[in-house]
Amino acid sequence: MPVAGCQLPDLSPPPRILIVRFSSLGDILLSTPLLRAIRQRHPKAWVSYVTKTAFVPLLAHNPRVSEVIGYDPATPLATLARRLRAARYTHRLDLHGSVRSRLLRLLVPGTWGGYPKHRVARTVLIRTKRDAYRDRRPVAERYFDAAKTLGVVPDEHPLEFFMGRHSIEAGAEFLSARGLSTSRGLVAVAPGAKHPTKQWPLHHWKQLVAEVTARMDVVVLGGPADRALAEEVAAAGGANATSAAGIFDVGGTAALLKTARCAVAGDTGLMHLATAVNTPVVALFGPTVKQFGFTPYRARATVLELGLPCRPCSAIGGARCPLGHHRCLEDIAPSQVLEAIRRLPR
Repeated sequence: MPVAGCQLPDLSPPPRILIVRFSSLGDILLSTPLLRAIRQRHPKAWVSYVTKTAFVPLLAHNPRVSEVIGYDPATPLATLARRLRAARYTHRLDLHGSVRSRLLRLLVPGTWGGYPKHRVARTVLIRTKRDAYRDRRPVAERYFDAAKTLGVVPDEHPLEFFMGRHSIEAGAEFLSARGLSTSRGLVAVAPGAKHPTKQWPLHHWKQLVAEVTARMDVVVLGGPADRALAEEVAAAGGANATSAAGIFDVGGTAALLKTARCAVAGDTGLMHLATAVNTPVVALFGPTVKQFGFTPYRARATVLELGLPCRPCSAIGGARCPLGHHRCLEDIAPSQVLEAIRRLPR
């Protein structure tokens, strides 16, 4: 018989939690506050995270996750489903809401949790410029809707990225070999973007780097596809700038971002990576807007954007400006970015 005033221990088995988010860099990083909350609320839970193989390194060192399951899109989804069915998860969270993830839900029966993508409100805002959003939460907090049965809530902290010691050492060696000094002050810039309309014009990037390098050093970041662009931007800074685009994996890139005094980026995954390593950010937003939920999350950040009547014109950016002028980013001057860098909290 229970003794009055004593709390019985919880003898129920810890939950086995499946989380699915196939891509991409920023979206996966935006799920890390949820991972943190789950681990804090359920310290003994088994947490499996399914993502495309290319994005496994984003979570490889994350202590909130028990295992990261890489999925090769060339492999039949049924093969992945067989593995997941055998694991007998107690909770299944779909943080993607794509055709592929919905098919996986059919192949792995059970109760699944999802999150609101607000497709109708987003379409209305793009097409008519009428704001029908009632849910103003950023995507990082909308993800929590998928985990309602786990009793977790957002905390006051930003995104997280955990890197290995090798990445930190490689980043430091790279800067040293190129004569760049963190004591002088280092600014990281990420000029690339998957979609051209999200990219601040090249001539602005070059002017910014030329002016920044009069006082500080600059490292230009990006992936292999950004190599030519990054090298041209770095050249504007002379000996006080260098390109690391295409040289490092996500861990090395994160190490360089963490070393920097601040970062400048568009609405891209590298912007979120900077916030995940607690580096202040100047974020340049053009075709997309805050209502979509992807501005810097709980970070030391300044968002530069213009109140143009043509914004937003796209959910994720596009190949060209629908009106042909690209004023949403063209009209953000390098002088404005420089001033934002000066005002960033350290």
